[in-house]
Amino acid sequence: MSPNLRIAYRFLTAKKRAMLMSLSCIILGVGLFVVTQATTSGFEEFFIKTILGTDGAIKIQDKIQDTMRYMATRNEEGDQFMIQQKEGRKYIEGVEEPRLVTEAIRKFPNVSAISAVLTGPVTIRSAFGSDSVRVYGINYEDHIKVSDLERQIVLGDPQDFRGTPTGALLGREMATRLQLSVGDSFLLETLSQQRRYRVSAIYETGVSDIDRVRIYLHMSEARSLLKKPTGASFIQLNLVDKDRAVEDSMQMEEVLDHAARPWQVREKTWLDVFKALGISSAITVSVFTLIAGLAMFNTLAMIVMEKTKEIAILRSMGYTRKDISQIFLWQAIIVLGIGCLAGCLLGAAVTYGVSRMPIRIRGIFATDTFIVAWSVWHYVSAVLTAVIMVMIASLVPARRAAQLEPGDVIRGTAQ
Repeated sequence: MSPNLRIAYRFLTAKKRAMLMSLSCIILGVGLFVVTQATTSGFEEFFIKTILGTDGAIKIQDKIQDTMRYMATRNEEGDQFMIQQKEGRKYIEGVEEPRLVTEAIRKFPNVSAISAVLTGPVTIRSAFGSDSVRVYGINYEDHIKVSDLERQIVLGDPQDFRGTPTGALLGREMATRLQLSVGDSFLLETLSQQRRYRVSAIYETGVSDIDRVRIYLHMSEARSLLKKPTGASFIQLNLVDKDRAVEDSMQMEEVLDHAARPWQVREKTWLDVFKALGISSAITVSVFTLIAGLAMFNTLAMIVMEKTKEIAILRSMGYTRKDISQIFLWQAIIVLGIGCLAGCLLGAAVTYGVSRMPIRIRGIFATDTFIVAWSVWHYVSAVLTAVIMVMIASLVPARRAAQLEPGDVIRGTAQ
């Protein structure tokens, strides 16, 4: 142990109560920072997983048609001619040639799965009521590759849906509202016809807007019911790297002449909410670290005032201003190191405990426990926050101690 560190430790133990207050604030600050970021990030990641498992990473939708206008103008010689200008975009609903579009999409290296979907409004009727819903016609084997539909089935067997042309997958909220269970039959009505189907299975995504309105049918049945023998409403994609969805969607729009909506754009409102919650919680719990910094400043300032004679003796023995400054900074480093280590352990323990706490959430996703994210960056961020605040607060008293002159202390004129 170096002499500077040994002296710092002796000075530190002279103010045990004050140092313990700083230490406890650092531990709480680091620990709570880790916990709040783990829970906020956990729920955000789970939300992203849910939306990717329901609506995919990118949706290829309406065909883009540029609208043009012509304007007469003259050149320098006075000759008149017409120029063509893009005036805006016009969107033609749906995908007219899903097979051709699908073949073009497969050429993008980041695309891992593709599913064409046909959707339209219908009325569902059971023995207990009726409601307005939307039919989603899918090729089941394709759709389970771009979504978590098969894993979201909570009642019934997906094999029954595979083998039953008139089978249907209903959302749990819809089934509960209409009192339908697996094996029950119901009617789907459009303006021109009425058909009977059977509940093959019931799924639950946890997203209310999906579970109460979506009915999945086989593509052939949906085409017959909606009287749309060709085309698709949209094409749903899954990506190898979901974070490249925005860049890929821009390229797809240029190549396919169809609108492409990445998940970041579709869910921008909720993603902004989670980001704001993360920043807000980080600022709130950083108050403990700020208090620790102020406490450290106060403690070191008191030690400087009480140890002026000792500082004068050290300077007389040949200690430089740099040595004196290091002695006081070592005190802050010791407390900071112990506090950060204990705070990280506390944060990990509380995060694990929180992950086991029961909580029932339905609406934007479905979970029965707290969702946490384990990331080393939560701990790095917490430690860096504590280091910055505590070390900045410690610099002033350390510099003040280094400026004391032995002669001033002996004469009693030290400031």
